[in-house]
Amino acid sequence: MIDFTFVRQYSYPTVIRFGAGAVSELPAHLGSQKLKAPLMVTDPNVEQLSFFKKIKTELESQSIRPEVFSEIHKNPVKSDVLKGSEMFKKTKRDSIIAIGGGAAMDVARAVALSIHHTRDLFDYDDLIGGDKYVTEEVPYFITIPTTSGTGSEVGRSAIIAEDETHRKRILFSPKLLAKIVFADPLLTMDLPPFITAATGMDALTHNLEAYLAKDFHPMSEGIALEGISLIVNSLDDAVNRPDLSSRSKMMIASLMGAVAFQKGLGVVHSLAHPLSSLLDTHHGLANAVNLPYGMRFNIGGQEERFRKIARVMELSSENGEAVVNFLFELNQKIGLPIRLNAIGVKPEHIETLSDLAVNDFCHLNNPKPVSRQDFKELYLQAS
Repeated sequence: MIDFTFVRQYSYPTVIRFGAGAVSELPAHLGSQKLKAPLMVTDPNVEQLSFFKKIKTELESQSIRPEVFSEIHKNPVKSDVLKGSEMFKKTKRDSIIAIGGGAAMDVARAVALSIHHTRDLFDYDDLIGGDKYVTEEVPYFITIPTTSGTGSEVGRSAIIAEDETHRKRILFSPKLLAKIVFADPLLTMDLPPFITAATGMDALTHNLEAYLAKDFHPMSEGIALEGISLIVNSLDDAVNRPDLSSRSKMMIASLMGAVAFQKGLGVVHSLAHPLSSLLDTHHGLANAVNLPYGMRFNIGGQEERFRKIARVMELSSENGEAVVNFLFELNQKIGLPIRLNAIGVKPEHIETLSDLAVNDFCHLNNPKPVSRQDFKELYLQAS
């Protein structure tokens, strides 16, 4: 059994300092890099929490002068990034620290890109080959996760939406990888049950979809299977009976999911993204509700992979339907809904959601093709 009270280090794909109290190493690390003026990027809720204020105070006690930028939406948009970039330049920052969940990570990473790259932000959209324009260096970038969901702290991309249409764009480059991650599970201990549940299901979706994605990446498949195992054995406890062990395992699994999904994602994310765009639904919640339906859609032709998933989940029946039933039960056990109508989806939304889903980028790596009619039927099944 791992003792999570000790801080350990491993590198994959960047340096990760993991364990209870890891964040206390931040001031010394900045000092070792001769950095004195970081921009702390977070969301408005995290900014008000005691641990965030403590981190800021400890930096100030070491003659480090942080500025805080927290004007971000829960589903980030381009104007968030432009405001953050303006603050970085106006206040003469020398580094960026992302503290929070996926939204903070995405905005911080996009701000880092924007500092020395002067084209329009969406010229760098990876889906149109914009990564070729990422040629300059970026400010020193540090990530500190406070949720166990997106795993963006170890990512190399940011998803930012257009302000008007809410169409999602992907900014990607290896240059956007954090120099170091301080992954401290103590920062998740005060998260409310809903956030723990929704972000946990996001991490599970990443691992499941990465394992099933059609691209070839055997290392990612092995990582994804272990991530699935960790989540199914710790998420219920993390939500309903939180302790350091369950929260630590969820943070590890979240990191693993983000590494694994370089192999690709799939139909569930393409079902979920339109809910965030159209209805501003929490991304993890959108994934959680759609996950059982998307997994059922994928069983045909993937029976052997679902047998392996069921085995990792330690289910009594090793087949796809048992996996789907487990996912329904898990949602209910951790207090999340299993129907779209419970999160505000109405019949009149289905056509627009289907249009958005078929144009989403994630399902291109799904193990089987997904048509617009398929998306419509999946939304109807989940309604």
